[in-house]
Amino acid sequence: MKTENIAGDASRLYQAILPHLHPALWNDVRNTRTLAWMVSGLVLSQSVSIPSWLPHIHSQATVAQSTERRCRRWLENPAIDPGSVYGPLITRALREWGPHSLTLALDTSILFGRFCLIRVAVLYRGRAVPLVSRILEHASAQVSTEQLLPVLAEVKGLLDFLGLHDVRLLADRGFCDTALMGWLRVCGWHFRIRIKSSLILAAPDGQRVCTIGEIKLAARETRCFHNVTITGHRFGPVHVALGRPTDGPEQWQVVSDEPTSLGTFAEYGERFQIEEGFLDDKSGLFGLEDSKLRDAASLERLILVISVATLLLVSEGLQIVQQGVRRTIDPHWNRALSYLKLGLRGLLFALSRGRAVLNRLTLQGGADPASPGRRNKSQVSPMDAVEGGWVIRFRSPS
Repeated sequence: MKTENIAGDASRLYQAILPHLHPALWNDVRNTRTLAWMVSGLVLSQSVSIPSWLPHIHSQATVAQSTERRCRRWLENPAIDPGSVYGPLITRALREWGPHSLTLALDTSILFGRFCLIRVAVLYRGRAVPLVSRILEHASAQVSTEQLLPVLAEVKGLLDFLGLHDVRLLADRGFCDTALMGWLRVCGWHFRIRIKSSLILAAPDGQRVCTIGEIKLAARETRCFHNVTITGHRFGPVHVALGRPTDGPEQWQVVSDEPTSLGTFAEYGERFQIEEGFLDDKSGLFGLEDSKLRDAASLERLILVISVATLLLVSEGLQIVQQGVRRTIDPHWNRALSYLKLGLRGLLFALSRGRAVLNRLTLQGGADPASPGRRNKSQVSPMDAVEGGWVIRFRSPS
């Protein structure tokens, strides 16, 4: 959806974004203004291509090349630390989270075959809002725990500042490492991590039982093991849930620090929301894959621009639902759009009519007041789990 009054839209959107970027956090107020213009250009063009931002950036420059150079210098500026810019913004949004538990997802994504994006995101009503993102020049999605811990430590610092300690981390099998689990246990965080078939399962007394892959289940069968140890290092006690949802050979294998049940698969299934977030970044909304940047530090600042836009749009979508005006922009009887898409449509709708936007920045915890009208991977029953967009059902063990 595009608005017609582009020049007016860009100016009003810039004026709405600027107050959220506290000038005191910057070494130069001009960097604040440039970021506000870049976020405006990204939202209105829905593209990370700098030339596509130019019609939406107002400046005293008389040639387009000057404005493009301004944006590129900002992305290449070593004095701009993405964490120090985005951290205060996301903590301000989470101040009204309340006493509710916070679910995080940890995952990686490869960019241009050369860079690895490490992200920890807040799973929020069907979408993953970036919390901390880091770019490494690393051609594999597999990263070591030593590379992950600085990212997780930054997350912990933000959550401790907010007093949010009821945290659950979800991660895929690439993060199945006892050092990581031990770190999470020291932090007091809960976890649900998918584990590999080669992992050794041992009884509480340490006696080896078998590898996970040696446990064969019938289709739609589940088994839970409590107070066991895993790997040759006998890490534990932990709890393991195994499930085979179809007649195929693949089994779901999840380790948890809390007793497991059928509901463990649904809890772990929420992790796929972060993959939807990567899709929004790359091709679904912002077109990150079209970027020509090939420098890790510059890409990390570009991810900052995308993260700011995502946070603002999700917050705007939340306000639209809370104000009871969702159906003015969503043609479905029940909500069928993500909060991100609701925020984008609502923002463009309001700008085209000269209305105020982005009045408030907040992510409030608790149940979704407008759950999707159709079943998707963000709305599963305790006996369901999700894989690659499909709902997979398990049954209770006989």
